[in-house]
Amino acid sequence: MPQRVALELAVQDPAGAVIAADVGARRVELCSALGATGGITPSAALVEAVVEAAAVVPTSDSAPILEVHVLVRPRPGGFVYTSAEHDLMLREISLLVDAGADGVVLGALTQSGRVDEARMRDLVEAADTAEVTFHRALDVVADPIAALDTLAELGVARVLTSGGAARAAEGLDRLAALVERSAELGIEIMAGGGITAADIPALVSVGVDAVHLSAKRTVADAGGPGGGDGAGYEVTDQTLAKAAAEALRTTVVS
Repeated sequence: MPQRVALELAVQDPAGAVIAADVGARRVELCSALGATGGITPSAALVEAVVEAAAVVPTSDSAPILEVHVLVRPRPGGFVYTSAEHDLMLREISLLVDAGADGVVLGALTQSGRVDEARMRDLVEAADTAEVTFHRALDVVADPIAALDTLAELGVARVLTSGGAARAAEGLDRLAALVERSAELGIEIMAGGGITAADIPALVSVGVDAVHLSAKRTVADAGGPGGGDGAGYEVTDQTLAKAAAEALRTTVVS
C-alpha cells in the first residue's frame, strides 16, 4: 500500500503547532518573521514553548506526536554565508536541539550556486541525531539533480522545493524529476511554495513525499512607526490548515 503523503505546516507560535496537531500534520517547521523575510531562526525559548505545545495526546494509538523542525537561517537574503554566520548557525543548532527540536531546516550554497559541501557537512554533524531538511535554497542551485545526490551523501533526510518555480504547482516537471532521482537515493522530496489545498492533488500525482505550506493569515494590529507601521502579524489559520489536511486525506496516492 502506498505511503501516505505527509503534511508539514510552517508555524510561528505555539498556537500554530496546536492547529497542526489538531488537523493531523506530521511536522511543523518553526520560524519567525515568515511573511516579511521568508523566515529566520526563532528563539530557543519559542522552540521550547512549541515543543511543549506539540506534545499533545495523540487522537489514536497510531497517531504520532507532532514533530517540531526548526529553521536555521541567521538573516534574510541569499544562502551564501560568511564564516561568522556559519559559526552562528552551528551554535543555533546546538541550542535548538537542546530545546527539544526533532529536526533542523537549513541550507548553504557557494558563490557558484552549488551546495556548500564543507559547511553542510558541519551543519549535519552539529544536528547529530536530529533530522536535517535542506530548504528552498535548492530552488536557486545551478543543478538541482546533482545537488540532490550531494545532499543524500551528506545525510540530509529531505529537501523542500518548489521545483524551481515561484509556486510548487508550477514546478511539477522538475518535482517529478527530483522524485524519480530521490527513489534511488533514499532522500525525501517535500513540495513547498505558495501551496493551497487546491494544488495538493497535482503535487501528490508526481510522487512527492510531503507537502509544506504556511496556511497563514494576517491579523491587523497597528504598532505605529516603531512596530511595523500597521503591518500586523501572522497566525496559522485553522480553516486553511484543515482544508489542506482534508485534500491530502482524500487524494488517492497512485
